[in-house]
Amino acid sequence: MIGNALETFCQGLRILIGLLMAVLAIPVGMQVISRYTDLIPTFLWTEELSTFIFVWIVMIGSMVAVWERTHFDVHVMPDASTPLATLLQNGTVQVLIIIFAVLFAWYGIEYARFGYIQNSVMMRANLLVTYISVPISGLIWALFASYRLHESITQYRHAREAQP
Repeated sequence: MIGNALETFCQGLRILIGLLMAVLAIPVGMQVISRYTDLIPTFLWTEELSTFIFVWIVMIGSMVAVWERTHFDVHVMPDASTPLATLLQNGTVQVLIIIFAVLFAWYGIEYARFGYIQNSVMMRANLLVTYISVPISGLIWALFASYRLHESITQYRHAREAQP
């Protein structure tokens, strides 16, 4: 049940990435057209907006990658052949992600506070809009990795019970 809810949430994140990519095409397109033609004037706010959107795309993409186990998992050893070794391999990766995520979330709060007292130069937008992506990402990484760790432990228990 929780896994289905998290998968649905992740699917929403995937849709959000697609929407942000579509929105990103507008200021980037304006930048390209203004740079190489005289059809529209050069707007400096488009660069800031593109940066803000891109930061969110990267952070949301990292959340999806943690859920799909594709971002932080690097295979340096062959796949384990026993249930215990599999648990140790997967569990170690997930625990390290959780530690990193908690640190990211914890220190990201101070980072977001720093962004709150700043405004962007051209758009005059509060930078909290971008900086808040750091602690939010850390929280989501920790949630996703904790669930994956729970899955690994459950798989180990089922494999151990299935052994004669």
